[in-house]
Amino acid sequence: MSKPKLALYWAASCGGCEITVLDIEEKILDVAEFFDIVFWPCAMDFKYEDVQAMGEKEIDITLFNGAIRTSENEQMAKLLREKSKILIAFGSCAHEGCIPGLANFFDRKGIFEYAYKQSPTVEEETRGTYPQPHTRVPEGEIEIPEFYDTVKTLDQVVEVDYIIPGCPPQSFQVWGVLQAVMDILKTGKPLPPKGAVLGAGDKTCCDECPRERKEKKIKEFVRPHQIIPKEDECLLDQGILCMGPATRSGCGALCVKANIPCRGCYGAPPNVRDQGAKMISALSSVVDASNPEEARKILETIADPLGTFYRFSLAHSTFRRAQIPNGKAQEKVVAQQEAEAIH
Repeated sequence: MSKPKLALYWAASCGGCEITVLDIEEKILDVAEFFDIVFWPCAMDFKYEDVQAMGEKEIDITLFNGAIRTSENEQMAKLLREKSKILIAFGSCAHEGCIPGLANFFDRKGIFEYAYKQSPTVEEETRGTYPQPHTRVPEGEIEIPEFYDTVKTLDQVVEVDYIIPGCPPQSFQVWGVLQAVMDILKTGKPLPPKGAVLGAGDKTCCDECPRERKEKKIKEFVRPHQIIPKEDECLLDQGILCMGPATRSGCGALCVKANIPCRGCYGAPPNVRDQGAKMISALSSVVDASNPEEARKILETIADPLGTFYRFSLAHSTFRRAQIPNGKAQEKVVAQQEAEAIH
């Protein structure tokens, strides 16, 4: 009998999801023995034409990591959806947009203006020269992908069957999912309900955290480098903004166990639509203020609140992107972020 076919693809992301697949260590040999890996351009010599030549639904499972930033990303998402029986949003970028999705605080024009004109690293002779999708040269025409105005998640472009969250997903969770998939394919067991989140828990990161919560009230937020946190006490109680209350369990609370606050990479907990809104709601119960003005001053001690609350989920949030109606609004956003960085 022929082996089940497995594909892996890397769109707009850092490549950490590719590394976490290899972090299952020698078990990757079990994966290679069970599956026929028919597409993995990061690790093996495959071409897009190889996928195009396949029949419809010929690929059994595709792990698609990365957000949709360019026309090439979208083209591959649609092609792999057509060729795959099961398409999995693998990692936070495909699931929620993750760090690439933070670009949605700006538009394409503003990004290009900074990257190719305003940035001090731009060479003077090329300053103000922007990439074009089509460029005529003596040898012919060069075509590069179109850079979209908005970063999208995978499920905003094609239908997604399952989600494996995390930035990146923890390797033990990846192996657990692969084991379950191999068992299903061998035994014919039923698949999980469509849309299920795999390789994660059904509670919050706080439920995995061993630290003691004392329900203290916060008068000021501090950044991790400003204090030496107590190792057995809730980081949020100590004034360090920890996204644990608004983050799905499943990572094993590895960051907080290392004295680092949860950043929120496993996404919103079950039945929560907007991770940032959930975190704001959680903070409302711990901010020690007697009036709105005092509450505002306490919240102003949070460095980059939007970038913190929506670090991983902006593209998948309720508002998805900032609205930039004109250049002056763009300049205002940049100036505000620079001021926050200095503060």
